[in-house]
Amino acid sequence: MPHYFCRQRCWLTLPLLLCAQSLFAATAPAALAISNPIATATSDSSPVSITKGFHWPAGKIAAVSLAYDDALNSQLDVAVPQLNKAGLKASFYLPIAAPTLQTRQNDWRAVAAKGHELGNHSLFHQCRKSLPGRDWVSVTRDLDTISAAEMAEQVRLANVFLHALDGKTARTYTAPCTDALAQGQPYLPLLAGDFVAMKTHVGGVISHMQTLDLQHVPVLTPSNVSGAELIALVKQAGAAGGMINFTFHGVGGDHLAVSREAHQQLIDFLAANPQYWTTTFIEQMRYVQAQQHK
Repeated sequence: MPHYFCRQRCWLTLPLLLCAQSLFAATAPAALAISNPIATATSDSSPVSITKGFHWPAGKIAAVSLAYDDALNSQLDVAVPQLNKAGLKASFYLPIAAPTLQTRQNDWRAVAAKGHELGNHSLFHQCRKSLPGRDWVSVTRDLDTISAAEMAEQVRLANVFLHALDGKTARTYTAPCTDALAQGQPYLPLLAGDFVAMKTHVGGVISHMQTLDLQHVPVLTPSNVSGAELIALVKQAGAAGGMINFTFHGVGGDHLAVSREAHQQLIDFLAANPQYWTTTFIEQMRYVQAQQHK
């Protein structure tokens, strides 16, 4: 057993006993914000580039990924019921030390059983305390004090816990705070062979699917926005023939929240417009990977 895990007095033989739960709960939720370019998001290349040589399945005009970070109560209480009622599939990125992984483990199993993706969001949601506005990062969760190799080991260990929840082995990853350096060294390249795809930085509509690097996929992190603003971005992805990756946090509560009404408006629009391919991120990335290798 890795040394860092022994120090936490946790045991893999116990079903997801999360000894670091209190550390995760102590993180100041409002401080988890990262830049949100939703107001000025634009596609990163011209629509023409995507229409040459790349096509979405079954006549779809764009892909929409609905993802949710940090394993929050409002996701289980609001987002999941809205998604299930509309018949849409989404991706949930779970930091294993999140409180709901202990208190609502069966609910997360039920999420997976409904066909949603459980993605990797690390063990302890480490972020870089040295960056501006990061006073909220605790010393025990400071990515600046852990080596790249140890962070990579921890992320791989999180896959073991997730396997115990859903039985799956293929996985995607979202880097906490989109931070890529551990003790000043890049850790994401060490994980390149462990994930189908990784979300690593903030960005808008993707319009270069044929050349998209699946190990460096951009995401948009909306909070305090309207349903109309979210729908406008979906339509922008459709015009580009590309993809929009939404990464939500709270829905109608918790930190970095969008209102339940705005979220419902987006869900209703996507359910009524199946030309936008809304499914799990891992399914979308497997399709993109197959198209790129044709």
